[in-house]
Amino acid sequence: MRFVAVTSCPTGIAHTYMAAEALEQAGKAAGHDVQVETQGSAGTDALDPAVIAAADGVIFAADLEVKDKSRFAGKPTIDVGVKKAVHDAPAVIAEAVAAVESGVVAPAAGAAPAGAAGGGLATKVDRNAGVGTRIRQWLMTGISYMIPFVAAGGILIALAFMVANLAWDTDGPIEVTKVTAADLLASFSVTSGQDWAALLNLTGGAAFAFLVPVLAGFIAYAIADRPGLVPGFVGGSIAVTVGAGFLGGLAAGFIGGFLALWISRWKVPRGARGIMPVVVIPLVSTFITGLLMFVVLGRPIASLMDGLTDWLNSLSGSNLILLGVLLGAMMGFDLGGPVNKVAYTFAVTGLATEGLAADATQYRVMAAVMAGGMVAPLAMALATVVRKRLFTHAERENGKAAWLLGASFISEGAIPFAAVDPLRVLPSTIVGSAVTGGLVMAFESTLRAPHGGIWVTPLIGNPFLFVLAVIIGTFVSAAIVIVLKSFGTNPLVEAERASDEAALASEAQISSTTA
Repeated sequence: MRFVAVTSCPTGIAHTYMAAEALEQAGKAAGHDVQVETQGSAGTDALDPAVIAAADGVIFAADLEVKDKSRFAGKPTIDVGVKKAVHDAPAVIAEAVAAVESGVVAPAAGAAPAGAAGGGLATKVDRNAGVGTRIRQWLMTGISYMIPFVAAGGILIALAFMVANLAWDTDGPIEVTKVTAADLLASFSVTSGQDWAALLNLTGGAAFAFLVPVLAGFIAYAIADRPGLVPGFVGGSIAVTVGAGFLGGLAAGFIGGFLALWISRWKVPRGARGIMPVVVIPLVSTFITGLLMFVVLGRPIASLMDGLTDWLNSLSGSNLILLGVLLGAMMGFDLGGPVNKVAYTFAVTGLATEGLAADATQYRVMAAVMAGGMVAPLAMALATVVRKRLFTHAERENGKAAWLLGASFISEGAIPFAAVDPLRVLPSTIVGSAVTGGLVMAFESTLRAPHGGIWVTPLIGNPFLFVLAVIIGTFVSAAIVIVLKSFGTNPLVEAERASDEAALASEAQISSTTA
């Protein structure tokens, strides 16, 4: 059969592309052709309409609303979460085959959902889920749109400091921050290293300036759809203005979103409905959000942020190592899930703190978080090499990809292993990542970039000790998972081994008969 599929995840980074690859491989193994459209953070390469028309069925493996869903109208369709495609792609393919054979067309296949019409902005919040689940989905929507700004801005600023170290004789990272936009516009020279450093720094700073407004704006969008964008973005900008930072952005996003949602539900005369989304909702919700952020909440939240910064800067010695252990354990806990994202967001928002010293604790926090997040996939890759017989053929193939994913700081590379054996895999990833986080703090490694893994090694302080910490944590985690898997049996491995033995016996019998 021929299938078309769409994959997407809240952050649009790892799960989106892992699900696509898993579906393609599972389809090929089952004798089917699967063409996948990834709606990730890198943009969307839309499926050819001719390919869609020729398809027997459609697979939506998405945690966001699918863009331009009406393209697939009339086709037998299944709709599953992206994690199911990553964890059990063969079952998804089997479900799609069953849908085609039964001829069932999903009712929503021809409808364009709110927030996704015309291929626009997307979010997937289950309105029928519990309060805790919806809060997490609202937060993840904001974080997913914020991460590209984090990566671009953070790496540009880090590169600026590298160039500044070469362009100035002393105190380059300090001197580059003194160059203003007016200075650069007045006298930029393509032959000046100082000017290039300033350009990188100012551009990265401009990207970083959007972090809190984007976070707040898309939290509000997830709550109230398009009416939430204006109060969310404005509230986030006010949070930056009053010094309330990341916590202020969270508050502004929820305030703006709920205000817009409340106002959009007002019962108004038919003649006034046309001006509600254009004038009334943005005007009233933005004004009230601004009032609350400027007059009521801004200063208390700013004081809380100042206290958090002071606390981080006051940490030293064993306290700082314990913080590294905790953050590392969080990175290995759910491999890209909510706990992992809390630790990551804590680190990247610390990088956005203004006026950081060259040896600020925030840079050490970022280093511990990234190193801890690299361990899990690297450890699983190592374990599949050291003790192959403990893993299935599919896991060994996943292990080959996990080397690159781990080196690139994509914790989700360990998910295929955790999905089939969480009781053995997750304890090992937690311990190994915790060891690495503590060691990075002890080694006083720093990191100015929010992502990149080994590819941003020039931006790491004490890079050799940083890599050593990752290697130690990887060996610890791999050793634990090997020991745990050595006790008892793995049904999947045993079933695969029995199947291989049966196949060999069958081949031997055929050879004997032929002879």
